[in-house]
Amino acid sequence: MSKDNFETAFPFADERFSFFGMTVRDYFAAKAMQPIYENYTAYAEEAGYDENWITAIALDSYAMADAMLEARK
Repeated sequence: MSKDNFETAFPFADERFSFFGMTVRDYFAAKAMQPIYENYTAYAEEAGYDENWITAIALDSYAMADAMLEARK
């Protein structure tokens, strides 16, 4: 499964409109982000924040999502 997979989470359709939902990769990244954020901020309170800490959390979240997609194969 590649990062470009467009499998969706939470698609919705009725007689008036349809919504394809977010990608499964985005869903997995969003679920992984909170514990990654909490762990980083707990660490950073003692060690100090890196100037790119927000980007690092996003990258780590998508790395976890990619690992989760790979595990589904």
